[in-house]
Amino acid sequence: MGKILAVGLWVCIVTLGAVYGAISLATAPAGPSEEDQKAPLELVKGEPITIPVISDGGVSGYFLTRVSFMMDKAKITGVELPMTELMTDELFTLLIGNKMVDLANTKGFDVAVFREKIKTDMNAHLGEGFVSQVLIEQLDYVSKEVARKAADGDSRGPLDATVIVEGEKVEEPAAGSGH
Repeated sequence: MGKILAVGLWVCIVTLGAVYGAISLATAPAGPSEEDQKAPLELVKGEPITIPVISDGGVSGYFLTRVSFMMDKAKITGVELPMTELMTDELFTLLIGNKMVDLANTKGFDVAVFREKIKTDMNAHLGEGFVSQVLIEQLDYVSKEVARKAADGDSRGPLDATVIVEGEKVEEPAAGSGH
């Protein structure tokens, strides 16, 4: 009688083990989804920057800009980035040095090329893959005369600026993001 109970117990254990093994192999975990493969991004909000436009030996106007970035969250964790300084340098180079904006023909301005150039150059400075997306919140031009009137208090209402890029609304980053 004892042998029959031992054999029955042994058959139960082997059967349960086989069923458990078959189920665990049949439900293998799915590979990472396409969304999981993308790096989580964090908004790094840019600061307003005013860039003087110099022509004929003097200031003829100002570019008013604000550019923010969607950056790889894993790469920027714990890194203090001099974003304002890098962005100011990059915008000076593109707007003044390369003269990507023709003030006489602002409709011909290619926003996609401008964004890609900023992204490429910022990634060259910071390391590949830091900047995922460039968000242009503001890119306007204000002539020296309009700026002077506003400074003297002669203008009523908003500045008469030439809008070069219709800005994107960027939400404020969550508190404690460190940037």
